[in-house]
Amino acid sequence: MDVRSLSSALHSAKGWMKLVGVMMIIYGVLTALSIVGIIVAWLPIWMGVLLFQSASAVERAHQSDDAAALMESLSKLKTYFTIMGVLTLIGLVLMFAAFFFGGMAAIMGGMSQM
Repeated sequence: MDVRSLSSALHSAKGWMKLVGVMMIIYGVLTALSIVGIIVAWLPIWMGVLLFQSASAVERAHQSDDAAALMESLSKLKTYFTIMGVLTLIGLVLMFAAFFFGGMAAIMGGMSQM
């Protein structure tokens, strides 16, 4: 198979990848405007840049039948999904911890009323 046919699915999604990438960069910049947000604002900016770079690389791969550009695009997507997966996992752990400690506090508060 040639690179053009291998990259056709990603090439058809490049517009969405660029749009989501730009939105994530804007989200990161807006997050950086707050005092607390400046600590984590680099993550969505980095993820947006990765998506944008991946879309540009897949466009290059599709137009010039370049296997190296396709590999670059897939590598950027791998990094993006790794970061997204880790952040999602951290968010779920924090959410369950908040539910657990909130439930325990509610139970303890109810017991002190007796």
